[in-house]
Amino acid sequence: MSRESLFRCPVCASQLYVNEKTFSCRKGHAFDISASGYVNLLTAGGKHSRFPGDDKEMARARRDFLSGGYYSPLAGALSEIARTYAADGSVFLDAGCGEGYYTSAVCGALSRAGRTFRAAGFDISKFTLKYAPKRAPDAEFAVASSYRIPMGDARADILLNCFSPLALSEFRRVLKPGGAFLYVVPAREHLYEMKEILYEHPYENEEKKTPYEGFKYEDIVPVKSVLSLDDPADIENLFKMTPYFWKTPRAGRERLSDLSSLRVTAAFNIHIFKKEA
Repeated sequence: MSRESLFRCPVCASQLYVNEKTFSCRKGHAFDISASGYVNLLTAGGKHSRFPGDDKEMARARRDFLSGGYYSPLAGALSEIARTYAADGSVFLDAGCGEGYYTSAVCGALSRAGRTFRAAGFDISKFTLKYAPKRAPDAEFAVASSYRIPMGDARADILLNCFSPLALSEFRRVLKPGGAFLYVVPAREHLYEMKEILYEHPYENEEKKTPYEGFKYEDIVPVKSVLSLDDPADIENLFKMTPYFWKTPRAGRERLSDLSSLRVTAAFNIHIFKKEA
Protein backbone atom coordinates (compact mmCIF):
# COMPACT_ATOMS: atom_id res chain seq x y z
CA MET A 1 0.00 0.00 0.00
CA SER A 2 1.53 3.31 -1.08
CA ARG A 3 0.79 6.81 0.18
CA GLU A 4 1.25 10.23 -1.35
CA SER A 5 4.52 11.91 -0.43
CA LEU A 6 5.05 15.60 0.24
CA PHE A 7 7.91 15.41 -2.23
CA ARG A 8 7.80 15.38 -6.02
CA CYS A 9 10.04 13.56 -8.47
CA PRO A 10 13.33 15.41 -9.09
CA VAL A 11 13.44 14.02 -12.64
CA CYS A 12 9.97 14.77 -14.03
CA ALA A 13 8.41 16.88 -11.22
CA SER A 14 5.40 14.57 -10.87
CA GLN A 15 3.98 13.38 -7.57
CA LEU A 16 5.96 10.85 -5.57
CA TYR A 17 4.39 7.95 -3.68
CA VAL A 18 5.92 6.10 -0.75
CA ASN A 19 5.87 2.38 -0.19
CA GLU A 20 7.93 0.16 2.07
CA LYS A 21 11.23 0.51 0.20
CA THR A 22 10.99 3.32 -2.34
CA PHE A 23 9.66 6.70 -3.34
CA SER A 24 8.36 6.45 -6.91
CA CYS A 25 6.30 8.38 -9.44
CA ARG A 26 3.76 7.19 -12.00
CA LYS A 27 6.32 7.65 -14.78
CA GLY A 28 8.52 4.93 -13.35
CA HIS A 29 11.25 6.92 -11.60
CA ALA A 30 12.09 5.27 -8.28
CA PHE A 31 14.33 6.24 -5.38
CA ASP A 32 15.33 3.81 -2.66
CA ILE A 33 14.74 4.57 0.99
CA SER A 34 18.05 4.34 2.83
CA ALA A 35 18.61 2.12 5.84
CA SER A 36 18.45 5.28 7.97
CA GLY A 37 15.02 6.18 6.57
CA TYR A 38 15.66 9.08 4.19
CA VAL A 39 15.47 9.19 0.40
CA ASN A 40 18.08 10.74 -1.89
CA LEU A 41 16.40 13.13 -4.35
CA LEU A 42 19.54 15.07 -5.24
CA THR A 43 20.24 14.62 -8.94
CA ALA A 44 23.76 14.72 -10.36
CA GLY A 45 23.12 18.22 -11.70
CA GLY A 46 22.44 19.49 -8.20
CA LYS A 47 25.83 18.44 -6.83
CA HIS A 48 28.93 20.61 -6.76
CA SER A 49 31.06 17.88 -5.17
CA ARG A 50 30.87 14.15 -4.60
CA PHE A 51 29.60 14.58 -1.03
CA PRO A 52 28.12 18.10 -0.68
CA GLY A 53 27.33 19.69 2.67
CA ASP A 54 28.59 18.65 6.09
CA ASP A 55 30.98 15.70 6.17
CA LYS A 56 30.80 12.80 8.64
CA GLU A 57 32.86 14.56 11.30
CA MET A 58 30.82 17.74 11.20
CA ALA A 59 27.55 15.80 11.14
CA ARG A 60 28.56 13.84 14.23
CA ALA A 61 29.66 17.01 16.02
CA ARG A 62 26.33 18.73 15.31
CA ARG A 63 24.34 15.71 16.46
CA ASP A 64 26.29 15.38 19.71
CA PHE A 65 26.18 19.09 20.53
CA LEU A 66 22.48 19.53 19.86
CA SER A 67 21.71 16.35 21.80
CA GLY A 68 23.16 18.13 24.83
CA GLY A 69 20.23 20.55 24.78
CA TYR A 70 22.38 23.66 24.46
CA TYR A 71 20.18 25.15 21.76
CA SER A 72 16.89 24.11 23.36
CA PRO A 73 15.84 27.77 23.90
CA LEU A 74 15.91 28.26 20.13
CA ALA A 75 14.06 25.01 19.53
CA GLY A 76 11.43 26.06 22.06
CA ALA A 77 10.95 29.48 20.52
CA LEU A 78 10.59 28.02 17.02
CA SER A 79 8.07 25.51 18.34
CA GLU A 80 5.94 28.25 19.90
CA ILE A 81 6.01 30.33 16.72
CA ALA A 82 5.13 27.35 14.54
CA ARG A 83 2.26 26.46 16.83
CA THR A 84 0.95 30.02 16.49
CA TYR A 85 0.91 29.84 12.70
CA ALA A 86 -0.13 26.20 12.22
CA ALA A 87 -3.77 25.39 11.61
CA ASP A 88 -5.07 21.83 11.47
CA GLY A 89 -3.82 20.09 8.36
CA SER A 90 -0.75 22.32 7.98
CA VAL A 91 2.37 21.23 6.10
CA PHE A 92 5.68 22.08 7.79
CA LEU A 93 8.89 22.12 5.75
CA ASP A 94 12.36 22.35 7.32
CA ALA A 95 14.76 23.61 4.63
CA GLY A 96 18.32 22.57 5.41
CA CYS A 97 17.06 20.47 8.30
CA GLY A 98 20.37 18.79 9.16
CA GLU A 99 19.91 16.07 11.75
CA GLY A 100 16.26 17.05 12.29
CA TYR A 101 16.69 18.64 15.72
CA TYR A 102 14.35 21.56 15.02
CA THR A 103 12.06 19.43 12.86
CA SER A 104 11.54 17.14 15.84
CA ALA A 105 10.93 20.05 18.22
CA VAL A 106 8.28 21.62 15.99
CA CYS A 107 6.56 18.29 15.28
CA GLY A 108 6.46 17.53 19.00
CA ALA A 109 4.93 20.91 19.81
CA LEU A 110 2.25 20.57 17.13
CA SER A 111 1.40 17.07 18.35
CA ARG A 112 1.11 18.22 21.96
CA ALA A 113 -1.17 21.04 20.81
CA GLY A 114 -3.45 18.48 19.16
CA ARG A 115 -2.85 19.79 15.65
CA THR A 116 -3.02 17.53 12.64
CA PHE A 117 -0.09 18.19 10.32
CA ARG A 118 2.42 16.74 7.90
CA ALA A 119 6.13 17.46 8.00
CA ALA A 120 9.13 17.10 5.75
CA GLY A 121 12.75 18.15 5.83
CA PHE A 122 15.65 18.12 3.42
CA ASP A 123 19.37 18.73 3.54
CA ILE A 124 22.17 18.51 0.99
CA SER A 125 24.36 16.42 3.33
CA LYS A 126 23.47 12.75 3.49
CA PHE A 127 25.82 12.35 6.44
CA THR A 128 23.90 14.71 8.69
CA LEU A 129 20.50 13.69 7.31
CA LYS A 130 20.92 10.08 8.39
CA TYR A 131 20.18 11.11 11.99
CA ALA A 132 16.94 12.94 11.15
CA PRO A 133 14.46 10.04 10.76
CA LYS A 134 15.24 8.84 14.30
CA ARG A 135 14.62 12.31 15.74
CA ALA A 136 11.36 12.87 13.84
CA PRO A 137 10.02 9.49 12.70
CA ASP A 138 6.70 10.90 11.47
CA ALA A 139 8.34 13.32 9.01
CA GLU A 140 9.67 12.63 5.52
CA PHE A 141 13.33 13.39 4.85
CA ALA A 142 15.23 13.75 1.61
CA VAL A 143 18.69 14.66 0.39
CA ALA A 144 18.06 17.74 -1.74
CA SER A 145 19.20 21.30 -2.43
CA SER A 146 17.47 24.48 -1.27
CA TYR A 147 17.93 25.81 -4.79
CA ARG A 148 15.92 22.96 -6.28
CA ILE A 149 13.40 21.86 -3.66
CA PRO A 150 11.63 18.61 -4.64
CA MET A 151 8.19 19.89 -3.65
CA GLY A 152 5.25 21.19 -5.61
CA ASP A 153 4.16 24.82 -5.83
CA ALA A 154 2.26 26.33 -2.87
CA ARG A 155 2.50 23.13 -0.84
CA ALA A 156 3.89 24.29 2.53
CA ASP A 157 2.12 26.34 5.20
CA ILE A 158 5.25 26.91 7.34
CA LEU A 159 8.85 26.92 6.12
CA LEU A 160 11.82 27.01 8.48
CA ASN A 161 15.30 28.05 7.41
CA CYS A 162 17.84 27.86 10.24
CA PHE A 163 21.43 28.77 9.28
CA SER A 164 20.92 27.41 5.76
CA PRO A 165 21.12 28.94 2.26
CA LEU A 166 18.54 31.64 1.59
CA ALA A 167 16.91 30.37 -1.60
CA LEU A 168 14.17 32.98 -1.74
CA SER A 169 12.72 32.14 -5.16
CA GLU A 170 12.27 28.50 -4.17
CA PHE A 171 10.88 29.41 -0.76
CA ARG A 172 8.29 31.67 -2.41
CA ARG A 173 7.41 28.91 -4.84
CA VAL A 174 6.76 26.14 -2.30
CA LEU A 175 4.98 28.31 0.30
CA LYS A 176 1.23 28.85 0.09
CA PRO A 177 -0.04 32.45 -0.06
CA GLY A 178 -0.17 33.60 3.56
CA GLY A 179 2.28 30.89 4.59
CA ALA A 180 4.82 31.62 7.32
CA PHE A 181 8.56 31.79 6.66
CA LEU A 182 10.78 31.50 9.77
CA TYR A 183 14.35 32.62 9.10
CA VAL A 184 16.93 32.12 11.86
CA VAL A 185 20.15 34.16 11.79
CA PRO A 186 22.88 34.78 14.38
CA ALA A 187 22.34 37.87 16.55
CA ARG A 188 25.02 40.43 17.38
CA GLU A 189 26.55 38.60 20.35
CA HIS A 190 26.30 35.05 19.02
CA LEU A 191 29.38 33.05 20.09
CA TYR A 192 31.34 36.25 20.73
CA GLU A 193 33.34 34.72 23.59
CA MET A 194 34.47 31.92 21.29
CA LYS A 195 35.55 34.45 18.69
CA GLU A 196 37.60 36.23 21.36
CA ILE A 197 39.59 33.00 21.74
CA LEU A 198 39.88 32.29 18.01
CA TYR A 199 40.78 35.71 16.65
CA GLU A 200 43.06 38.61 17.50
CA HIS A 201 40.32 41.07 16.48
CA PRO A 202 36.90 39.52 17.19
CA TYR A 203 33.82 41.12 15.71
CA GLU A 204 30.12 41.25 16.49
CA ASN A 205 27.61 40.04 13.90
CA GLU A 206 25.69 42.60 11.92
CA GLU A 207 22.01 42.85 12.74
CA LYS A 208 19.61 44.22 10.16
CA LYS A 209 16.01 44.05 9.05
CA THR A 210 15.98 43.14 5.37
CA PRO A 211 12.71 43.09 3.40
CA TYR A 212 12.37 40.39 0.75
CA GLU A 213 10.26 40.55 -2.36
CA GLY A 214 7.04 38.58 -2.03
CA PHE A 215 7.16 38.47 1.77
CA LYS A 216 5.67 40.69 4.45
CA TYR A 217 7.49 41.19 7.76
CA GLU A 218 5.57 39.94 10.78
CA ASP A 219 8.10 40.14 13.62
CA ILE A 220 11.66 39.55 14.82
CA VAL A 221 11.94 37.32 17.87
CA PRO A 222 15.25 37.38 19.78
CA VAL A 223 16.48 34.27 21.61
CA LYS A 224 19.47 34.52 23.93
CA SER A 225 21.12 32.27 26.51
CA VAL A 226 24.56 31.74 28.06
CA LEU A 227 26.03 28.28 27.64
CA SER A 228 28.36 26.69 30.17
CA LEU A 229 30.49 24.20 28.30
CA ASP A 230 32.48 22.17 30.83
CA ASP A 231 33.57 19.38 28.51
CA PRO A 232 36.29 20.05 25.90
CA ALA A 233 34.39 17.72 23.54
CA ASP A 234 31.38 20.07 23.63
CA ILE A 235 33.60 23.05 22.88
CA GLU A 236 35.11 21.22 19.92
CA ASN A 237 31.70 20.10 18.67
CA LEU A 238 30.36 23.65 18.78
CA PHE A 239 33.41 24.90 16.88
CA LYS A 240 32.89 22.28 14.17
CA MET A 241 29.30 23.46 13.70
CA THR A 242 30.37 26.99 12.80
CA PRO A 243 31.86 28.65 9.70
CA TYR A 244 34.89 29.48 11.88
CA PHE A 245 35.92 25.83 11.60
CA TRP A 246 36.97 26.54 8.01
CA LYS A 247 38.69 29.90 8.39
CA THR A 248 40.39 30.04 11.79
CA PRO A 249 44.20 30.32 11.90
CA ARG A 250 46.12 27.53 13.63
CA ALA A 251 46.97 29.71 16.62
CA GLY A 252 43.28 30.34 17.31
CA ARG A 253 42.45 26.66 17.00
CA GLU A 254 45.21 25.81 19.47
CA ARG A 255 43.99 28.38 22.01
CA LEU A 256 40.50 26.92 21.80
CA SER A 257 41.70 23.32 22.12
CA ASP A 258 43.57 24.25 25.30
CA LEU A 259 40.35 25.23 27.06
CA SER A 260 38.74 22.90 29.59
CA SER A 261 35.58 25.02 29.86
CA LEU A 262 33.91 27.95 28.13
CA ARG A 263 31.00 30.26 28.88
CA VAL A 264 29.63 31.52 25.60
CA THR A 265 26.58 33.48 24.47
CA ALA A 266 24.12 31.84 22.09
CA ALA A 267 22.05 34.60 20.51
CA PHE A 268 19.66 34.30 17.58
CA ASN A 269 17.07 36.39 15.78
CA ILE A 270 14.05 34.65 14.29
CA HIS A 271 12.73 36.75 11.42
CA ILE A 272 9.08 35.94 10.75
CA PHE A 273 7.56 36.65 7.34
CA LYS A 274 4.31 35.84 5.60
CA LYS A 275 4.18 35.13 1.90
CA GLU A 276 2.11 37.74 0.12
CA ALA A 277 -0.91 36.61 -1.85
